[in-house]
Amino acid sequence: MFKKVLIANRGEIAVRVIRSCKEMGIKTVAVYSELDSNALHVRLADEAYALGGKTAAESYLNTEAILNVIKKSKAEAVHPGYGFFSENTDFARAITDLGVVFIGPPPEAIEVMGDKISSRIAAEKAGVAGVPGRSEPVYDPSEIEAFGKEFGYPVAIKAAYGGGGRGMKVVNSKKEVKEAMESAKREALGAFGRDEIYLEKYLDWPRHIEMQIFADTLGNAVWLGERDCSVQRRHQKLIEESPAPNFPDDIRKKMGEAAVAVAKACGYVNAGTVEFLYQDGEFFFLEMNTRLQVEHPVTEAVVGMDLVKLQLRIANGEPIGFDQDDIERRGHAFECRINAEDATGGKFLPAPGPITKLVPPGGYGVRLDAGYESNDNVSQFYDNLIAKLITWGSDREEARLRMLRALDEIKVEGTPTVINAQKMVLREPEFINATHSTRWLESKVDFSKMEPNSPTLSEGNDGATQTTVLSEVNGKRFEVKLFLPEGLNLNSTSGSAKAKAKTRAQQSSIKTVASGHIAVPMQGTVVKLHVNVGDTVKSGDMIITLEAMKMENAISSDTDGVVKEIKVKAGDALSPGDIVAIIE
Repeated sequence: MFKKVLIANRGEIAVRVIRSCKEMGIKTVAVYSELDSNALHVRLADEAYALGGKTAAESYLNTEAILNVIKKSKAEAVHPGYGFFSENTDFARAITDLGVVFIGPPPEAIEVMGDKISSRIAAEKAGVAGVPGRSEPVYDPSEIEAFGKEFGYPVAIKAAYGGGGRGMKVVNSKKEVKEAMESAKREALGAFGRDEIYLEKYLDWPRHIEMQIFADTLGNAVWLGERDCSVQRRHQKLIEESPAPNFPDDIRKKMGEAAVAVAKACGYVNAGTVEFLYQDGEFFFLEMNTRLQVEHPVTEAVVGMDLVKLQLRIANGEPIGFDQDDIERRGHAFECRINAEDATGGKFLPAPGPITKLVPPGGYGVRLDAGYESNDNVSQFYDNLIAKLITWGSDREEARLRMLRALDEIKVEGTPTVINAQKMVLREPEFINATHSTRWLESKVDFSKMEPNSPTLSEGNDGATQTTVLSEVNGKRFEVKLFLPEGLNLNSTSGSAKAKAKTRAQQSSIKTVASGHIAVPMQGTVVKLHVNVGDTVKSGDMIITLEAMKMENAISSDTDGVVKEIKVKAGDALSPGDIVAIIE
C-alpha cells in the first residue's frame, strides 16, 4: 500500500480522504492557496505545501505548482477529490508521467468519459441510449438556435469537461441563446479549466438517478446501488438519497447493468458514477463522472463500505474483493449539503463569509463530513459547501425524520445556510411521496413560508492567551504555538471572525435601497457589464453579471429608465449592498 498520498483538493473532500488514509496508516500531503493556509484540511494533513494565489486558477488548477509539490513531498499517489482536476485528462497524464499513481481511472478513460460529448458516443456504442442531444461541441449561437428549432425549447447548454451543474444553462427561447452560451463557457472555464460546451434536450419532469460503480485492473466491475439526486436548484444537488424511492427493482437492475456496460466500454478503473434521467418508466444516459461523487456517503451508509478505502486499494492494484451477488443494501440514507447560501425567497444566493460557530449534531445514524470548523472562513473564490449531513434509517421514513432532527440540532452561525430550506423540503408532501423531479424545487415549492435564515452572531471571548502562528519554509507549512497578550492574533489579516460576521450582519440588514439604485445582494466579482451610460432599460433587464463561489448571478434592474451612472467595472470585487448602477 502507498506510504504517502497527496490530495489535490480542498475543503470537505480533502478532509474525507485524509481521514481514510490515516485509518490505513498512510501519510497525507495537503496543498493550499493563500486563502486556505489555515483551512481544516491543512490542519489535519501530515504535511502541507503552499500553491500560491487566491483563485482556483492560480492555485488548485495550477498544474505546475501541484507537480512541484508532488516532487517535494515525494508522494507516491495523488487523490484528486471531485471538481478541479478530478476529470482532467492532462492532469491525470501529468501525474502518471511522473511515475506517480493517479487514484482514479486511467487518462484514456477520463478522455472518453470526462468529456461529456465523447461519453455520449461511448454509451451509445455500449447500447445505452442518451438524452436527445448533440454529440459534438457547440461553437456558435446559431447552432443552439437550430437545435432549439428542431427539438423545441427548453435546451440545456452543458460543460463538456465538468459536472455538478457548473457551466450549465437552460435556454427557454431564442433570445436567451447568446448570453446563456457566453455565461456557460465562462463558468466552465473557471471551474474546470476548459470552456467547451454541448447541448441536450431539457426533459419536462425527470428524476436524476445515478449509479455508483467500481472497476478494478483485473477486469472486475460492479454496481453498488443508485442514488436519487432530484432535489436541485441551479441544476445543482441539494438533497440526495439511496435507494431511490418509488423505483422498480427491474429498472434498478437494468440501470446497474447499463452503468457497468458503459464503464467496461471505456476500460474504466476505480470509482465512477453513471448518471441517468428517469421519466415515465424509461431512463436515459446523462453522463459519467470519472471520480468520487459528493454524495457517495449515502451509498456508504447503505452498503456498509468505505468507498475511499476501496479506491485506494484498487489504485494499489488490488481486486475489488467481492462479486455483484455479494453486495447487500440495508435501510435508507439521506444527505443534505450544508451550503453557504441565503435561500430566502428560493433565490439560494451565494453567501461567503466567516463561520463564527459550527456545532455538529450527534446520535445514532448521524454523520457530518465538514470542511470547516468554528472561526473558519468560506471564501467567494471556491465552492460554497460547508459540510454534508448524512442520516441512515431502517427505512426511508426513519431516515427522513432523523435528518429533520439532525438539521434542528446542527448549529452554523455567522453566515446564512440552506438548512431551513432543506427542513421545509423534507416536510413537503411531494417529497415525502417521491413525486418530485429535478424541476420541482424551483418551480413548485413555496419558499415564502420558509423560516428566515439570517446570519447569527455567536457570543464568546475573542481573546486567547495561546495562539498558533503559521509559517512557511520553502513552501512547506509549519505551525508554531506562542503565548500572546489577550486579544492579539498574529494570524488575523482582516479582523476576527466575530468582527467580520458583525459587518456581514450589518450589510445583510439592508433590505432595500432606493428604486433605480441597483445593489448586489452578495459578495462577488464583476465578470461582465451589460449596459452603458445612456442606455434605456426595462425592469428585469440584466445590468451586470456577478461571479460568486464559481457560479454566475445576473443582477437586474428593478425599474424602467435610463442608465445615468455605472459605478463598477469588470474585475471589481463587491460586497453585499454595493451600488453598481443608478437608473433614473
